[in-house]
Amino acid sequence: MAPLVPRVEPFPATPGLDDAPADLFETGHIWLQEFVVGAPLRFRVTDAGLAFGDERREFEQWAEPAGYRFAVREVREQFDEDAFRSAVEVPDAYTFFGVATRHEGLDYDWARLPGFLGVDLHAPDKGFRPPDVAEQAFERLGLAPVNAIAKELATRDFRPDRYAFPSSEWYDGPVAGVLVRNKRGGRAVIENAAVEPTKPETLAPETLVEQYLTEGRIDRIATDLGDSASVDTVLDRLVDELVREHYASLGDSVDAGAVRSAAAESVARRLGQ
Repeated sequence: MAPLVPRVEPFPATPGLDDAPADLFETGHIWLQEFVVGAPLRFRVTDAGLAFGDERREFEQWAEPAGYRFAVREVREQFDEDAFRSAVEVPDAYTFFGVATRHEGLDYDWARLPGFLGVDLHAPDKGFRPPDVAEQAFERLGLAPVNAIAKELATRDFRPDRYAFPSSEWYDGPVAGVLVRNKRGGRAVIENAAVEPTKPETLAPETLVEQYLTEGRIDRIATDLGDSASVDTVLDRLVDELVREHYASLGDSVDAGAVRSAAAESVARRLGQ
């Protein structure tokens, strides 16, 4: 048998309700998962470590775009790479897919919402795995899967045209939509017309720091870092947090360096350095 050749696996196509697979709602059972507004993020395990990408390209390692860095850091810190390598023969032939959660016009509870929510797992020779297999894989490897609203729901009990959207797990309001999946690979997203992400006012980096950088935030990050807390390490995490929570306000091109520069003096003063 020829060795498997790793490739950059694209995200699975997820049509809207009007273009859903014909048999999605006809037979069997389906899963309903919350559609969380964010950015598509995938990763795979390579000899050089975890490699990340969006729906179009793979990022340069350790130089991911600013809007993804909070999610990337969380995956790097929580993903049990050793356990994964021990469990499969060709680690870099697998691809994990999910959502990098960030402010894309919907203000979630950022303190509770994980930076990355796992949705799909693509395995060699098997393709995209069923939702229950993907969920279990993310949990075993230390990452939060996207939350399920219903599991193994009989299709006869689901009427998409009459569906009452539930409350979101991640903010005080209804879900932005529902991802419908079956174990045969069929899927579609039902968007909630009552939830329309908004475009907040654009903020300059200096204004962002002035309005949202607090001593309490600096203290919390420093406490989390413990002995490794320094101006640089606190700034790294601080900038990632601010960019994530205010991404929609920072314009089309996020200048993380400018945010860092604007926050540097306050962080150094608070840390007494």
